[in-house]
Amino acid sequence: MKKFRMIAAALALVLALPLTACGQKEESEHKMYSIGINQYGEHASLDNCREGFLQGLAEAGLVEGTDFTVDYQNAGFDDNIARQIADSFSAADVDLMVGIATNSATACYAAAENKDIPVIFTAITDPVQAGLDSGNVTGTSDKLPVEAQLDLIRQLQPEAKTIGILYTTSEPNSVSAIAEYQDKAPDYGFTIDAIGVTSQSEVTQAADTLISHGVDAMSNLTDNNVVGVLPSILEKANEAGIPVYGSEVEQVKLGCVASAGIDYVQLGKQTGLMAAKVLRGEATCADLPYETISEYSIYINSPALDAMGITVPADIAEKAVESSAQ
Repeated sequence: MKKFRMIAAALALVLALPLTACGQKEESEHKMYSIGINQYGEHASLDNCREGFLQGLAEAGLVEGTDFTVDYQNAGFDDNIARQIADSFSAADVDLMVGIATNSATACYAAAENKDIPVIFTAITDPVQAGLDSGNVTGTSDKLPVEAQLDLIRQLQPEAKTIGILYTTSEPNSVSAIAEYQDKAPDYGFTIDAIGVTSQSEVTQAADTLISHGVDAMSNLTDNNVVGVLPSILEKANEAGIPVYGSEVEQVKLGCVASAGIDYVQLGKQTGLMAAKVLRGEATCADLPYETISEYSIYINSPALDAMGITVPADIAEKAVESSAQ
């Protein structure tokens, strides 16, 4: 009887053990991913990228606070701060770095390389020129639909000859876009008057210079230094009677007359979906070539167009999205 009780007690002990004691795999603990977001500066386009990124993670089934935490930091358009933020993420051994805009993305890539932390970027016009097309890095490009923009300006201003563009000489995305504008502008009967700046403090003075050259229109890029002071540029251009074309909807809402541009929320969402795959181990960055949104929309600001005396052709008006500020 005593022997039977001993056997029964042993059996009860075995049944009480975790399944792993019987050779089955114990369920792993729930993984809480840490994500560091390095945003180069604060303006509507980049903010929309960040919002879209979080929407993309949610669409992929990841819940903030349950599946991941976010450390969001803003560099204030300062390269040194962007590098400091990236270094802090690397020191914290985050599971993923996100660089919003070229300077933040390259800073993250440099800080993550030795630790092999994956980097996801967004709002970069030319990832190849930025050196972000190989290694443990991928993301989405906001390459501008330059030909569509040139065609739009030609249709809205049939007599225009010269387009002025401001850009930052150290931003690879802007340098790439300027080269494409200069290459394709003659096909639409335009010449490009481009003025480069090295910092945001130089932008408004450069705008004065463009205006003094008598350009017929100005076309904005996704240049962070320029976008950061766009209201000042618009004020000067409006006084001179020079239409300013944006590169996406938020710039049109601020007062640009029109734009052939992409949706930055959608761009961010596309980035978030890619990031979810990397976090879950479904793919590595090397498995995911960077992506570009090929579709664009025509955005117009009717009050701004009216102020410039520009009439929108019927075929453009039919497909355009009204984007004047509410």
